[in-house]
Amino acid sequence: MPETPTSSGPQEPSLDEQIAAYQREYGDLDPQVEKVVSALGRLNRRMNVAYGRQVATLGISNTEWEVLKTLVISGAPYRLGPGELAKRLGLTPAAMTHRIDRMAGEGLVTRDRDENNRVRVIVELTDEGRSKWLEAMRMASMFEEDLLQDLSGEERGSLGDMLTRLLRRVEDAQPDAGGRLTDLD
Repeated sequence: MPETPTSSGPQEPSLDEQIAAYQREYGDLDPQVEKVVSALGRLNRRMNVAYGRQVATLGISNTEWEVLKTLVISGAPYRLGPGELAKRLGLTPAAMTHRIDRMAGEGLVTRDRDENNRVRVIVELTDEGRSKWLEAMRMASMFEEDLLQDLSGEERGSLGDMLTRLLRRVEDAQPDAGGRLTDLD
């Protein structure tokens, strides 16, 4: 019998079904490795959707949230040049310019000439941008606490340590893959 779509479209196969199909087609597959990697991929995708829905209620997009977050991480006074922002986000200069234009129009950032170097442009977080960032952080914290509610403090610490080790391995093997290589705007 053909699969009937649910209200949200066709249902994704379970991880076990996906791994069984992979093993059928590629016999050398390690099912334990594939389960971890596939679960991480699905979790990442679903979390990005959830975060996107949250920030949308604030009138900003995931891409704008990334810029706000990058400016906050840079520390007070929350200012960076467009080139540095583009580099940190893995974007082309043109994509960054487009994003900054949109965000400046929304009052989330300002773009001014550097007083010490009139050729250089500085992007700075506004009070409105910081307010949106703080509210998004509040919402994300609630979502993340709910996500991890079934894990003890020790389990959370162990999971964080294990994922950090995996992240370091990827970062060591792919040092140039920190940002996006294509434009998503």
